[in-house]
Amino acid sequence: MLLKDKVALITGSGRGIGAAAAMLFAAHGAKVVVTDIDPTPANEIADVIRANGGTALALGSDVTKDADIEDMIGQTVHTFGGIDILVNNAGYTWDGMIHKMTDQQWEAMLAIHLTAPFKIIRAAIPYMREVAKQERETAGAAKARKIINVSSTTGTRGNIGQANYASGKAGIIGLTRTLAKEWGMFNIQVNAVAFGWIDTRLTQSEGKGAATEREGKTIKLGMPDKVRDTVLANVPMGRAGTPDEAAGALLFFASELSNYVSGQVLEVTGGW
Repeated sequence: MLLKDKVALITGSGRGIGAAAAMLFAAHGAKVVVTDIDPTPANEIADVIRANGGTALALGSDVTKDADIEDMIGQTVHTFGGIDILVNNAGYTWDGMIHKMTDQQWEAMLAIHLTAPFKIIRAAIPYMREVAKQERETAGAAKARKIINVSSTTGTRGNIGQANYASGKAGIIGLTRTLAKEWGMFNIQVNAVAFGWIDTRLTQSEGKGAATEREGKTIKLGMPDKVRDTVLANVPMGRAGTPDEAAGALLFFASELSNYVSGQVLEVTGGW
C-alpha cells in the first residue's frame, strides 16, 4: 500500500501504460482519476478499479483544450480534496520524415507532449505548490507530492521519422528538470520516465489497424514491421516491455520511496 489515501491524476489512462498505472496505483491505495480523450475506456478502467475494491473517478478529457484541463483539475479537487500525484502520460504519435512533415504534424506533437503537461501543471499550482507553501508556513514542512512526466527514448536519443515526437519528448525533460529546481523547496519531486519499446497500440504492427481521431483526421498508429524487427534486435532482453512493467517505474516515482529523487530521467528499455 505504497500510495494509501493519495490522490493520483493520470492523463491518458484509459489504455496502455496509463491504464496499467491507474490500476496499480489503485491497488496500492490511491484514489485515482482516470482520464482519456475517449470516455469509454476511461470508464471501463474506473469500473475495474472499483470492482477490485478501489476508488476511481473517470473523466473524458482532451488535454489539448484549456477548458478540459480546468475541468479535469477542478473535478479532481472537488471529488477527492486535492492532488498528491500528477502523471502526464497522455499522448500519441504522428510520424513522418522531416522533409515531408507538415506544420500540423509538428504542432500537434508539441501540443500534446509538451504544451499540455505545462498547462496541466500550471492549473495544478493552487492545489500542489500553494498548498505545500501553506503547509510549510504553518507546520514547518510540506508533505511530499509528485509530478511524473512521461517521455521516451525517442526524446533522449532521437528516432528516424519522429522529429516532431522526439522534440516534444525532449522538451518535457527540460520542463521536468526546471520544475524540480523551482518546486524542490515545496517538497514536490518532479521526475520523468523515458520508455523504450513497451507493447501498446503505439508500438504494435501497423497492420493491426489502431488509429486515433484528431482535428478531423484519422491518424494510424503503430510501427512498420521492419522497424519493429530492428528495435527487437537491439533489445538485450529480446522482447517488448509490458504496460504493467512500465507502470512499476511510475509507481516508484509516485511513492515515498522516491522522496529524495527529483529532476531525474529514468529510461525503461529492457537494457537497450
